[in-house]
Amino acid sequence: MATLTFNNIGIQGIAAAVPKNTINNYEYTAHFPKEDVKEIVDKTGVLERRFAEEGTCASDLCLAAANQLITDLQIDRTVIDALIFISQTADYKMPATAIILQHKLGLSKKTMAFDINLGCSGFVYGLSVAYSLIQQPSFRKVLVLDGETRSRIYSPKDRKTAFLFGDGGIAAIIEKDEKYGVSHFSLGSDGSKESLIKIDAGGYRNPSSTATLTEKVVDEHGNIRNDEHGYMNGADVFNFVLVEIPKDIKNIMATANETTDSIDFFIFHQANSYMNDYLKNKMKLSDDKVPTSIEKFGNTSSVSIPLTIALKLKEQLKGNHKLLLSGFGVGMSWATTIINTSDCKISDIIEI
Repeated sequence: MATLTFNNIGIQGIAAAVPKNTINNYEYTAHFPKEDVKEIVDKTGVLERRFAEEGTCASDLCLAAANQLITDLQIDRTVIDALIFISQTADYKMPATAIILQHKLGLSKKTMAFDINLGCSGFVYGLSVAYSLIQQPSFRKVLVLDGETRSRIYSPKDRKTAFLFGDGGIAAIIEKDEKYGVSHFSLGSDGSKESLIKIDAGGYRNPSSTATLTEKVVDEHGNIRNDEHGYMNGADVFNFVLVEIPKDIKNIMATANETTDSIDFFIFHQANSYMNDYLKNKMKLSDDKVPTSIEKFGNTSSVSIPLTIALKLKEQLKGNHKLLLSGFGVGMSWATTIINTSDCKISDIIEI
């Protein structure tokens, strides 16, 4: 496991943007009987999701969040030395979306800008990279943008994924200050499980074609998708989480010399309510220590951790607090961090 330790680095603020278009999952019945829909929704805990309108990309959500955060924090854009864009639903295959956002945000041409292509672990991975960069003496602020339009990559006719995923974008500013103290990161990956959550076609290994875009029945349950839709083996994903994540959390807590009592909030990737409840019960955590957003926004992949913070911890992060963040999923990839916050500014969630 890759472990990293940083001193006197933290998150100055977080802003989030979601699409206006709200999907009531109980009414998402075009392809399935109502009784089946109710059973799925009750089990996953995803009551609502947000779907981006045609023409709105993950970068547009991040752009709105970034402008809001920069305004709220009254930051001079010239002091942002790096921009990191985390997404698996980028604008184009090239160029990198981060470079387009550098221009749209009016940042200096001296700004470092690059993309990170990671799924559910992406926000914590992105934080680790931002924390690494901000250690440099010449760096003043790093802007982390994380956005997904996951609603577009899953088939509405596949009940295994049709009711889970939603869209959103966030912005976070990383800075140096002695008030943040020590933070710890643990990062892992297991590519032998690449097929647990995957899109088989549309890349360079299996290019897009008429065949890859043709829908077909994929299992005995009658689920339908094409080869360019995402799919997920839910049972094996859960087993992966059961084996790897509690162990990773336990290890980083031991490394940081922390206990469940010394950590104020545990923010897990919002995969589904069943998985969140498992982790909460496994660690014997009270409900007030484990905020969720799955019920309101669904699984937004890497966006889910900061979006949960924006939804549930706006007032709670005044003063000093210790957070444990854990992201896990597609790859398979996972990342856990224990960080300190100090008067972290949480902007109101905006809709576009």
